[in-house]
Amino acid sequence: MRREPFRLIDILMLGYLGVVTMVAMLRLAVRPGAIWVVAANLLIAVLIYLLALSNEGRFSRILREVYPIVLIPALYGALDVLNGLEVRTWDPVVRRWEQALFGEQLSLTWWQSSPSRFWSTVLHAAYFSYYFIIPFPLLYFLARKQPERARTVVTLIVATFLVCYVCFLLFPVAGPYYEFPRPTGPLVDNWAARLVYATLSKGSSYGAAFPSSHVGAAVAAVIGTWLGSRAVGAALAIPTLLLTVGAVYCQMHYVVDAIAGLAVPIIVAVAVLAAQRSAPEPVAAT
Repeated sequence: MRREPFRLIDILMLGYLGVVTMVAMLRLAVRPGAIWVVAANLLIAVLIYLLALSNEGRFSRILREVYPIVLIPALYGALDVLNGLEVRTWDPVVRRWEQALFGEQLSLTWWQSSPSRFWSTVLHAAYFSYYFIIPFPLLYFLARKQPERARTVVTLIVATFLVCYVCFLLFPVAGPYYEFPRPTGPLVDNWAARLVYATLSKGSSYGAAFPSSHVGAAVAAVIGTWLGSRAVGAALAIPTLLLTVGAVYCQMHYVVDAIAGLAVPIIVAVAVLAAQRSAPEPVAAT
């Protein structure tokens, strides 16, 4: 079996694994569990190499297309192992930015000044729709037998995640979800809010607020989908817009987090599309 050239997403993943492995080694003294992150990263690197081997099996071809998205939950979970609740966070700095830009802490004052059970339900539901927005374009393009478009959208989404995750490691920000008293009253007295809080209680990594990866990855999904289908991309933009607003109104992120979350996928898209134009990726056999 001969090895196919690494794709752009493979190179980005390997680069990210290298950065995280170095951080994990540096934090071994205070975070002994970091050794498991190092081991997991080595296994992922081996997986990427094996997937690059030419193979006519349909399963292996599909796995090579979807593996970056599949691995995102594991990469996110590793952040909690490396950071932990005792990590120094930069929330005071981000709150000063927020105060300078808006004159108040909007993630705290907005819902307090405008409590609404209706809007809380809508915006919490939009915030939860993130878990459907991220895989949707990949499944959509694969179902339509458009692997090149699926590959582009996966690259955009995962590259956005990786940029956000590096920020979480080097500039951890807990966010208003941890820093401020939790919302009460109409804001949490609905099924959507309860669903979001139940999900976060089981899978939230500390220090992962700036930039908002929820906003960033959702916007990346919209951009990638738009490039392949403007109609579907426009439809996906609606819940993404509500998600962005909900991230602040529901006190999950500072406004600065959301703004940074909007900026990251745009910068990533410009860089990725430029890289693809200068060095087109090999097309997988179908």
